[in-house]
Amino acid sequence: MPDQLLQFGGSLMAVAMLIWLVRKLELGPEREIRDEAEARRLAQEADHSFQPVEVALDTSGHAALLADKRGRTMLLRVHGTHHAARILTFGAVVGSHEGRLTIDAADRQFGTVTLDLGAEADIWEKRIGGSN
Repeated sequence: MPDQLLQFGGSLMAVAMLIWLVRKLELGPEREIRDEAEARRLAQEADHSFQPVEVALDTSGHAALLADKRGRTMLLRVHGTHHAARILTFGAVVGSHEGRLTIDAADRQFGTVTLDLGAEADIWEKRIGGSN
């Protein structure tokens, strides 16, 4: 009986250590951008000078576009359990088709992102394309 209790206690400790490690390494399911307020908060965390005035959320919650007063556009996307953000520059390439907006942020590490924006896709395409 004491051997079984010792084995049970060791197993319990191992599971607790795994849980701690997963949290410490921030592993787990992908995050989502739930609403405009969260997108604004994440944009401000990425760049304190960016003051969003307009937000468009991808229907899946995996990305968002934000515009600020200065005419800049930030692309925000889920990156595993974190978020990545880029202010789009002149090198960004954008195109829309059937409510989906595809953006190549001109940053190989950031990659290409496709957002399902519905009717807003064309508006954002013109805005981003016009600023290039």
